[in-house]
Amino acid sequence: MTDLIVILGPTASGKTRLAAQLAYEIDAEIISADSRQVYRHMNIGTGKDYQDYEVNGKSIPFHLIDIKNPGDKYHVFDFQKDFTNAFSDILSREKKAILCGGTGLYIESVLKDFAYTSVPVDVHLREKLSTKSHEELKQILSSLHFKDENIFDLSTHKRTIRAIEIATFLINNPDFEPRKNNFKAQYVIFGIDIAREQRRKNITERLNLRLENGLVEEVEELLKMGVSHSDLVYYGLEYKFISQYLEGIYSRKEMFERLESAIHQFAKRQMTYFRKMENAGLIINWLPYEMPLEEKIKTIYDTAFYKNHQ
Repeated sequence: MTDLIVILGPTASGKTRLAAQLAYEIDAEIISADSRQVYRHMNIGTGKDYQDYEVNGKSIPFHLIDIKNPGDKYHVFDFQKDFTNAFSDILSREKKAILCGGTGLYIESVLKDFAYTSVPVDVHLREKLSTKSHEELKQILSSLHFKDENIFDLSTHKRTIRAIEIATFLINNPDFEPRKNNFKAQYVIFGIDIAREQRRKNITERLNLRLENGLVEEVEELLKMGVSHSDLVYYGLEYKFISQYLEGIYSRKEMFERLESAIHQFAKRQMTYFRKMENAGLIINWLPYEMPLEEKIKTIYDTAFYKNHQ
């Protein structure tokens, strides 16, 4: 019996709409796996398409959206705990659960029950490493000779710093007992396979639409609420570049071009991470982007509930 259906894909691939339509058909609830949609008041930039959760007059229940305030920090360990609570709650009410999002690290952390996410943050080490280049960080990690180095995701500057932080802590604390959630549910994973050019087209169209719908004004409101420019840079992509535009660092044209390029690169990194998940043993059933929605839902249903899966 499948306990959890996972729907993943890069940004602008239609994950949320598919998950909501599927939830309507099978009476399920959605758990978001998006590292930025946890924040309140950050709606347009993070792509909280609330209208997607309204299907044929029914509101699809969702979890782990709008649970933190802007300026707060939220890490993968927090997600693991919150996912476990939401998932247990859904199952206790005899409902089905769909985990949907594009943050591969979050998804993998619960499916493979990552153990090292409870390693504490080392602020001083992070400050020391913040000025290092990505290549220098990789060399530092390699020099530590940490026995489980291959478990780390080194795709970004921030994640490589976290890898060094974890490795350093574990080397210095050999008796540390990692905290695990003991996730043992039956699950099946589906990914939306979208061609590069279609993905780029969707990203550009969506960015234009979000700017027309008040994305710059949303960032201005966050600043008025007391969220600093440095905090906005932490949230990346839209918030980073629009914050810099409002500071006068970029013209509006430069902001758009740099932001568009950054989102394209982000989507590429997402796909790279999903391939890494496959290499780590997770089976992803890829659905063509062009496949009609009804056919996607039928394929997911048949695969999840009738065919053999892990």
